[in-house]
Amino acid sequence: MKLTENALKILEERYFRKDQEGKAIENWEGLVKRVAANIAGKDKVNYKKFYNLLDSLAFLPNSPTLMNAGNDLQQLSACFVLPIEDSMDSIFTTIKNAALIHKSGGGTGFSFSKLREANSRVLSTNGVSSGPLAFLQVFNSATNAVKQGGTRRGANMAILSIDHPDILDFITAKEKTTELTNFNISVGVTDAFMRAVQEDEEYDLISPRDKRVIQTLKARDVFAKIVKLAHKNGEPGIIFLDRINEYNPTPHIGSIESTNPCGEQPLLPNEACNLGSINLTVFYQNNQFDWDHLKQVVRDSVEFLDCVIDKNKFPLPEIEKIVQANRKIGLGVMGWAHLLYKMGIPYNSEEAISFAGDVMEFIDYYGKEKSMEMALEKGQFPNFKGSVYDKGTFKREKKNLDWDSLLKKIKKNGIRNATVTTIAPTGTISMLLETSGGIEPEFNLYYTKKVMDNKFLKYANKILEEAIKVRGIYTEQLMARILENEGIEGLSEIPDDIHKIFVTSHIIPVEWHIKMLATFQKYTDNAVSKTINLPNEATENDVKETYETAWKLGCKGLTVYRDGSREDQVLQVSKTQKIDESTSDDTKIKPRKRPEITSGITSKIETACGNLYVTVNCDELGPCEVFIQLGKVGGCASAQLEAMGRLVSTALRANVKLESIIRHLKGIRCPNPYRVKKEMIESCADGVARALETFLTLQNQGKINGGIKVNEIARFDSGKISLGEVCPYCGCTLRREQGCMVCPTMGCGFSRC
Repeated sequence: MKLTENALKILEERYFRKDQEGKAIENWEGLVKRVAANIAGKDKVNYKKFYNLLDSLAFLPNSPTLMNAGNDLQQLSACFVLPIEDSMDSIFTTIKNAALIHKSGGGTGFSFSKLREANSRVLSTNGVSSGPLAFLQVFNSATNAVKQGGTRRGANMAILSIDHPDILDFITAKEKTTELTNFNISVGVTDAFMRAVQEDEEYDLISPRDKRVIQTLKARDVFAKIVKLAHKNGEPGIIFLDRINEYNPTPHIGSIESTNPCGEQPLLPNEACNLGSINLTVFYQNNQFDWDHLKQVVRDSVEFLDCVIDKNKFPLPEIEKIVQANRKIGLGVMGWAHLLYKMGIPYNSEEAISFAGDVMEFIDYYGKEKSMEMALEKGQFPNFKGSVYDKGTFKREKKNLDWDSLLKKIKKNGIRNATVTTIAPTGTISMLLETSGGIEPEFNLYYTKKVMDNKFLKYANKILEEAIKVRGIYTEQLMARILENEGIEGLSEIPDDIHKIFVTSHIIPVEWHIKMLATFQKYTDNAVSKTINLPNEATENDVKETYETAWKLGCKGLTVYRDGSREDQVLQVSKTQKIDESTSDDTKIKPRKRPEITSGITSKIETACGNLYVTVNCDELGPCEVFIQLGKVGGCASAQLEAMGRLVSTALRANVKLESIIRHLKGIRCPNPYRVKKEMIESCADGVARALETFLTLQNQGKINGGIKVNEIARFDSGKISLGEVCPYCGCTLRREQGCMVCPTMGCGFSRC
């Protein structure tokens, strides 16, 4: 395999060493030598082994290891969980520690479940508590101030138990996507709660301070609220707390309450974990899957990750202590979807599910075998005594391999690492190898991805192109059609078997997503990062069934995301969003050209400044321009409205969603709001938002023929006209005060007596 142009851009931006001016002074070979030498130390055999492992592109560790190994920082972990106890001292100590971790390049997870509920009595001050949500905002603000590893903002996970008295506010905490932007949030759900949902029973909200029952709620109502918000914008996710602790390898040390930011790594308080992932696509060559090669890579990867623990410079001594005591590592996979493409196996098939079990059982088994061998050589993890391995309570469902024999050996000989396997999302490292992330299906076959602080990179699936060549149907014209279509969906020239194999995320039925997640989870010590991508038309009931099925099949947690439910979606497949090829900066969006003729509707909105006429016109792709006129006035008001119309038009032709524009304009308030019937028009900007809502409603109802062709102008009157004389400067309705006509707008100053 060779590194692509996109990969080299990312490496130069994020990973290569730089001089004082920020210019890269390292290449790929230099990076591999630096990392291998640092992790191997003085062991020349390991240096050669680790160099070959990384340079073959069969395995990559998590980003902090690639960035920091051999550099001054030397912080090599990506995943941390910090404790929060119910005291000001604990809360602000944790904020400080989180800042240190973010500065070093790590992400943090927290459980806020021990914090007393809002307005609970604080005896020491005779006041009332702020509650978890208030402190969550403080954590979010602190994260804004610290760049992660000097390059980006830190990522966080916030978890609150389902029985916390503030759970309803927590569920809606990210209803507005502008809130808590540095946090993912998940509800910590118990088996008792899920059974209450199934049986339509009530459950108790319990104060963390004194364990009193504060309130009793219907479980189905609370579950429905979680579902509603997840359907709306993808949050909150769900973490199954009892399931996580059922597989806690060291229950004698403590309970697991939280995970890292992406949810794949449940950890004890103050614990960290080093992750790495195997690139599955390299093992399928000449129509054969090379199990022997995979076995060797698993063994080398486990040794690499274990050595990382000893070379790591942890940000806090309490973290180093528990990491050294448990020595958790997380070996996972990436490129699963691309491997299935190469093998000709549809993601949504029993063959794929069965093969997933074969692959992950193999990795988990031989990873633990290697860890046991290292325990004989270097010693078992210090907390082994009392662990599930020591007690013989660790269980694995046998598929192909002799687990009983291996676990007996581990009980006798020990094991070097309390956990061995984790399935991470592998965002950036899978982009370096231009393969699919984790076990996710491809989002699309051709797409633009937003990376590196709003820079965009284009990706095209080369396995599809090769399959088309093998079938003998390759032409430049066909590839141009596929590129224009951004995939093969709906193209009759593509054979049915290729359509079946090259499925993408939103084509795959939800049940296959869940089956794949559950299958990999069977043979994964920690958890599996998996977002269940749903099509835009998915219903709340679809989300509900997804969560319930995941719980029944033994998953530890999951997130759902409905396509298009956020305007800042990372992966974009819209055909109207095009990169401006005429500029050297390929991150800029070029609005599409306005056609010679457009048509649309005009709404009349009453405001305190007069009648506002808002015209929304469409081209063949949808709304493309907005004209705004306020009565017959000129002056500053008309200029400002013209500017607003031009900016909205530019945004529409650059494919900004109309809903997003409405959200930003709606509710802007001027000094003179105006009531129309039961509705308050807060300002001219708010009036424009109402007119855009009218257009959107009509479009969704099909009354504007999909927003494509409108043959006549319709006018929509917002109510009665009862306006007086308007200000000649700003256009607002004049008021009579002490015999004079006075403009109510602060700063205008117009009056006539």
